[in-house]
Amino acid sequence: MIIAPIASGSSGNCIFVDAGDAKLLVDTGISKIRIEKGLSEYGVNPQNLDGILITHEHLDHVQGLGVFLRKYDVPVYATRKTIEAIFSNDKLGKLDDGLFFSVEKERLFSLKNLMIRPIAVNHDAADPVCYRFDEQEKSCAVVTDLGMYDSKFVSKLQDLDTVLLEANYDMRMLQLGPYPYHLKQRIWGENGHLSNESCGRLLSDIMSPKLKHVILGHLSKENNYPDLAYHAVRNEINFADNDYSAEMLDIHVAKRMEPSCLIEF
Repeated sequence: MIIAPIASGSSGNCIFVDAGDAKLLVDTGISKIRIEKGLSEYGVNPQNLDGILITHEHLDHVQGLGVFLRKYDVPVYATRKTIEAIFSNDKLGKLDDGLFFSVEKERLFSLKNLMIRPIAVNHDAADPVCYRFDEQEKSCAVVTDLGMYDSKFVSKLQDLDTVLLEANYDMRMLQLGPYPYHLKQRIWGENGHLSNESCGRLLSDIMSPKLKHVILGHLSKENNYPDLAYHAVRNEINFADNDYSAEMLDIHVAKRMEPSCLIEF
């Protein structure tokens, strides 16, 4: 199984997941050309994709969707409300509704050999989800755009091999930065994004002997640095009240604008 970010950041997100028989994208928040280039770097022809999973309708997750679909007839999966929000966005151009299939939160569905679970997240979108993927004994998840989480959410991310997890902002940088106060409130609010420290605490809650690989993703260009996120997350794990340490994990930081961190497990 492979998980490989083509881009992951506040300006655009697109993640490639390969389970052998099933090849798919999570989100298309960058241009068609960049998606094509990223897939080519991983040796993948876009025509061989089995699906595109959309987490929610914000432009940093769908802005390349319309152009991409007008060239490649790839089925798209998202919640019904997310699909409705996508079709109401004039910036995406004409879309073929025959390519869209609705999924339900918490209800498993399959693409070839891959079992997929859409998991509800707290974010200011129509009906946002993250996705967990299971194939025989292997599992991974792409988890971004959540302002908070609870024990029920943590229970759905147990026994992963690999996770791409949001580390969006450093609280001090956000507080002292140039954003207007209402935008700062949105980001650190319950329907916003995870800070570096919150990311580390969530990782501590899902740590297990099975979890080996972590990709920190969706970093803010204005309110975070890769090294800052990396060390903050490691510190949270090391100071957590459990028997695990950051040294047990292979931790990477996804690049915002280009392919990075191909993880095979």
